[in-house]
Amino acid sequence: MREILRRLSQTVFVLFGVSLVTFLTMHLAPGHPLQANPELRLDPTAVERWLQLRQLDGPLPAQYVAWLSRVLRGDFGESLLYNRPVLELIGERLPSTLLLTLTAFVLALLLAVVAGTYAARYQGSFIDRAVNLLSLGGISLPGFWLGIVLILLFAYRYPFFPAVGMRTPGDGSVPDILQHMVLPLCVMVFGSFAHYVRHVRGAVLAVLAQDYVRAARSRGLTDRQLLFLHVLPNAALPIVTVAALSLPMLFTGAMVAEQVFGWPGLGRFIVTSMLARDYPVIMTVNMYTGTLVAAANFLADILYLLIDPRLRAGM
Repeated sequence: MREILRRLSQTVFVLFGVSLVTFLTMHLAPGHPLQANPELRLDPTAVERWLQLRQLDGPLPAQYVAWLSRVLRGDFGESLLYNRPVLELIGERLPSTLLLTLTAFVLALLLAVVAGTYAARYQGSFIDRAVNLLSLGGISLPGFWLGIVLILLFAYRYPFFPAVGMRTPGDGSVPDILQHMVLPLCVMVFGSFAHYVRHVRGAVLAVLAQDYVRAARSRGLTDRQLLFLHVLPNAALPIVTVAALSLPMLFTGAMVAEQVFGWPGLGRFIVTSMLARDYPVIMTVNMYTGTLVAAANFLADILYLLIDPRLRAGM
């Protein structure tokens, strides 16, 4: 319990630091949100009045304290671009992003565990070389380039899947949404798979080289028993670490996929808000991302205790 409270207190300080750095970075940059649109030609008096109404004309320390006090009351402000509450705008788009992100996470992790385990068991074989080649390709190829190639191949030349959007206008059935998910999922799963499979293969290889694995094999255990009783449980800790800490990375991957495929999620919303210098949205999204990173670390610690009884004995 003491360790959990210590981690939670560290998380609070980290989130405070994230909010402070983000706030200063945004506001110390020259200009203001109205200057993000060069087509606007507003009177200086109107600009000053606009900044006053949104409390953007005061000293930076006062602006930060006012923002922090509102956040502690659960008020994240209104979007400067949409003139609507930020949490309302995020809540409308978050389910679409979570649908894409969590599906990609589960598929990529399952494929990586299966492929990485087989590659380690048959080290140097054709399977091992193919997995290494796929991993290298997934790390090297930019996600936006792969998305464009998939659109050209499977949406235009061979029109099997829709190119953009989450649903067909007038439709919205589950098969229709699944069909729209195929191409963005391919981009996200390919990149995440390449990241996971290298760690899975290395962790399994390290366990296979241990003396207790050779001893278990000498006692007559089958490969299946050896795999599920000794190899995977002992290789799970580094895999869990990589998987948990990669959840925030999937969020950035969703931004690329949503932008390329026109997926109506949080990623496109963030890009639009950053270009418009929508301060309340940017601050809220950064706090959300920081909370996600902290939660991923905390989840990894909890999973360690569940997987390895030696850690529970040492508490």
